[in-house]
Amino acid sequence: MRIRIRGPSGQSTVQLSNTDTVADLISKIYDATSLPSFDVKIGAPPLPLEPLDLSSLDPTALLKDTNLKLANQLLTVNARVGDTVERDSQNTQASTGSTTGSQKETITPATASQPSSASQSEIESRLSLQRKPNTAAGDPPEVSVPSHAATLVLRVMPDDNSCLFRALGTCILGSSVDGVVELRDTVATAIQSQPARFNAAVLGRDPDQYCKQIKSPDCWGGDIEIAILSEAFGICVRSINVQDGHVYSYNESAPQQCIIVYSGIHYDAIALSPSDPAYDRATYPIEFDQKQFPVEDGEVLDKAKELCAILRERHYFTDTTEFALRCGVCGWRGRGERAAEKHAEETGHQSFDEAD
Repeated sequence: MRIRIRGPSGQSTVQLSNTDTVADLISKIYDATSLPSFDVKIGAPPLPLEPLDLSSLDPTALLKDTNLKLANQLLTVNARVGDTVERDSQNTQASTGSTTGSQKETITPATASQPSSASQSEIESRLSLQRKPNTAAGDPPEVSVPSHAATLVLRVMPDDNSCLFRALGTCILGSSVDGVVELRDTVATAIQSQPARFNAAVLGRDPDQYCKQIKSPDCWGGDIEIAILSEAFGICVRSINVQDGHVYSYNESAPQQCIIVYSGIHYDAIALSPSDPAYDRATYPIEFDQKQFPVEDGEVLDKAKELCAILRERHYFTDTTEFALRCGVCGWRGRGERAAEKHAEETGHQSFDEAD
């Protein structure tokens, strides 16, 4: 079972089995937090957190013999009051998460005070691009798939800088799991374990710097991350570019595929939702979604292309080479991401809005 542990210094994911003991669980918590004694709460916002009293359990008891329901749960761990544990970062790192509802995608926190002498690669890694609202996000198209007794739907991800990881996470790990931290860690681990493959020339910057940035909740993901995660989880990923309809495939030899949608500076996920005839309206909750399909199921991919064609008609994409931009700091206007990079290099301004 997969369990997320959030401690004073950040969040990590651990694996346990039903044949592990309570003592094994306590040991995993200690390894993840370095706290010699601690209090634990289980659950994830917005639901209330419930205290988890591990001290009342027999440490030799198997997890399967307890009433603990730990699979895919979040454990929030804090040092027990009175402990002399160093907790300088507790207030800043103990509570992480996404900013749902925002329309902002950022590489790292954008500030107006960055020096103009920053290198080009540093500038590119910090640009913040805010896309214009689009009605398709609030009312995404749906395509009938009678052969599967279902409706193909676009599951829109929040604009919280982790849209790629959320799109892949919901396809790979399921809709009920927030796997962003785990997926980011998986990418960093793969890069560090394959230095010949993922060198500075491939990554565009020092591998250690890249890993540090990709583990940040403010850092975007792209082709490199898709390639790594498709291999790590043994799944073929199809990424459809809304603007031109092109399908990019990763790890095509895998038996199962998932489909994500790329719209310039954002990723969403494709799902089949069970529905009633004429299968043109998804009515079931997201928990019933199917997001993995056999690679030989070409019809689902064809229907996904059809859905993306509708998105293209609704202009649900950002042309990053030509789109109109406005600097959120000084009001400068220009066209395309390269112009924004040049302006950022000259001024240190990194926050841009998509303009009319």
